Amino acid sequence: MRLPIEPPVRPMLARSVAQVPDQPDGPGAGWVYEPKWDGFRAVVYRDGDEVRIDSRSARPMQRYFPEVVAAVLDALPRRCVVDAEIVVARPAGPGSTSAHLDFDTLSQRIHPAESRVRLLAEQVPASLVVFDLLALDDEDLTALPLTERLARLDALGLDGPQVHRTPRTTDTDRARQWFDTFEGAGLDGVVAKPADGSYQPNKRGWSKIKHARTADVVLAGLREHKTSTAQRPLVGSLLLGLYRDGTDGASLQFVGVAASFPAARRAELYDELSPLAVPPGDADHPWADRQDPATSDGGAGERRPGAQSRWSAGKDLSFTPLRVERVLEVGYDHMEGSRFRHTAQFKRWRPDRDPASCTYDQLVEPVGYDLAEILPGAPGLDLVDDR
Repeated sequence: MRLPIEPPVRPMLARSVAQVPDQPDGPGAGWVYEPKWDGFRAVVYRDGDEVRIDSRSARPMQRYFPEVVAAVLDALPRRCVVDAEIVVARPAGPGSTSAHLDFDTLSQRIHPAESRVRLLAEQVPASLVVFDLLALDDEDLTALPLTERLARLDALGLDGPQVHRTPRTTDTDRARQWFDTFEGAGLDGVVAKPADGSYQPNKRGWSKIKHARTADVVLAGLREHKTSTAQRPLVGSLLLGLYRDGTDGASLQFVGVAASFPAARRAELYDELSPLAVPPGDADHPWADRQDPATSDGGAGERRPGAQSRWSAGKDLSFTPLRVERVLEVGYDHMEGSRFRHTAQFKRWRPDRDPASCTYDQLVEPVGYDLAEILPGAPGLDLVDDR
């Protein structure tokens, strides 16, 4: 490729802030607000008939998204570099009232078998949402203010059906409304960008506002940290569960992990929790028969820990089952199906809560918002979701 920006370029990043920032009262460029998409970050390069799609970590992804490559060749200028997000849109289906983003389906695309990739590309095609223009023809645009880059982006006319320009606004009230409503379509917050800012690769020059919630969950196991030794074992993560009905131990669903503890706290947690360990295979533990990755999905839509996937291949996912006695409060941003989308944050122990009372009923359900209103005509929205 011969472009004014040579790959790889690490995308510009955002730091977390508590709320959508207000526009300045006095003179100043202020903010441009955009939805925060829940997909794969992608820096896309096109030079004639050649297309490269890099992940956030600058790993080429084009082989996993042949339909996006085709859409880029159809919709983007012959020589350009854009910053974007790859997403998968799903129509309304069982358990949902509106079209939404589907990260689980998107993640299945990272598969070693080309036949599998092409099958999924046909069955549930991905879309590209573009939010910045970094280069056009022979011109490097990264030093320009954001408003000028966006004006150049608008002129490209990216209005779907498979390559879209992201919505944006300078109205703070509207951005806050997006924060409240777009979650129902599977988006996970709002990004605020300095209107006069240049594009700074791999720098946290933007601000992101994500949903913050808490839940009381059951502690049912732990994994040791990779630096554990026989002399000083450390907790790596706590395995969390919620009950579907709150009464039957067999219905305890694995919803994710809490991690990110300081080293001293990892040691304290191990000393505190190791007395709760039960022998592997103990019939009284709801997950004790799920140490074998071959059977770890639990069947019937149940989630149990221990499963290998293309994301965890080669990793030791064994865990120590613990007596189901303790409840902890964790922070989370949003759910992906029946699990936490990201790693949960330990808040505090809840000795006043009974494990059986920790059910899905406590979780906040976002108000439904139809993704078709944000991505009109996106492929996947006209399918029948019968899952």
